[in-house]
Amino acid sequence: MSEVRILVVDDDPRLCRLVREVLNAAGYEILTSSGGQQAIEVLALEQPDLVLLDIILKDMDGYQVARRMREFSDAPIIMLTARITESDKLTGFEAGADDYITKPFNSKELLARVRAVLKRSQKTASPSADTILVCGDLCIDMARRRATVRGREVHLTPTEYNLLHELATHPNQVLLHEHLLTVVWRPEYRDDLDYLRAYIRYLRQKIEADPAAPKIIQRCPGVGYMLVCPVRRAYKPPVSDDRLPVS
Repeated sequence: MSEVRILVVDDDPRLCRLVREVLNAAGYEILTSSGGQQAIEVLALEQPDLVLLDIILKDMDGYQVARRMREFSDAPIIMLTARITESDKLTGFEAGADDYITKPFNSKELLARVRAVLKRSQKTASPSADTILVCGDLCIDMARRRATVRGREVHLTPTEYNLLHELATHPNQVLLHEHLLTVVWRPEYRDDLDYLRAYIRYLRQKIEADPAAPKIIQRCPGVGYMLVCPVRRAYKPPVSDDRLPVS
């Protein structure tokens, strides 16, 4: 198995060196970049498995970098920041971040966050990974980890897909906040409702005809969320043989 590669984007050489040492010791291969534009180019060329992205950079801020990265990559992004407020979190999530680490952080926290985010992004869809799940206008192809709404493909980040998949495999059932956070994010996130609210908002923006009046993903106040599925079916696509005939 090839090494997991992580791109560290920070203009502080001391922090880059510290992060490299910690992650190298854990078996990860590290790429570094001191600027946003360079980081975008490295991501496109090297296709690392995860990005650690500082919010404050000299040429552009981390939110801008994350938005650019999301235009062509689903690699999970962990934002590094010296401060974190509710608005900071929402801005980062809207830009495509999957998690946050607040500076200063210790090596155990860094490794825990990295492992948790990598596990989410590499999560398999289900034992029936070749199944296509149809729920009304929503169609989820588990083999390709893709979703369409009314025939239009919806671009989802790994975390968005995992959240949608969990809701769709329990249609018309209210899933508790704690359940969704535990399954999609890991048990240590079970109380972080900000994560769940933000990602429910993103999913609604992508799959609802009117995100302000959602009909697919509905909220049970104080309890959890439910994917409303008027018509549900699952099937396995036929196996096609694309081999060329032997002449």
